[in-house]
Amino acid sequence: MQINAFASQIATYIIIAIAAFLLAWGVLGMAEYVTQAALVIPLQNPAFPPGIQFLQWVLLIAFGTVFLVGYAARWRHTPFAVSVIFAMLATMCFVQTFDFLTNDSRYIGLVLECIAYLAIATFLFRSERMRLRFS
Repeated sequence: MQINAFASQIATYIIIAIAAFLLAWGVLGMAEYVTQAALVIPLQNPAFPPGIQFLQWVLLIAFGTVFLVGYAARWRHTPFAVSVIFAMLATMCFVQTFDFLTNDSRYIGLVLECIAYLAIATFLFRSERMRLRFS
């Protein structure tokens, strides 16, 4: 197996794991939001207004669902749909960072999150593996 093919396969598994984790986090966060009871650990951020918190859970659930279902079904619009959700998540992160968060590392978090979105979206559009998967 070529190194590029192996690296692409590993990157794919990492993205699948990220999508599964964010889907689970979003579902648990939404369940906590609705019931006001932490099912595992508290996930609500008291610095965020309820609408922002709700939208965060919706977007995390949307990303996880769209990517995992799109990947499994080989839906050709998956890269585009994921990129749209990433744009919304980046906007949400920007609002949270500049309007509500106060920790010293918030700007680094924003930059790292946006880099991750760009890296994943670039991989989905430019990787031969993903182009074949979604063609």
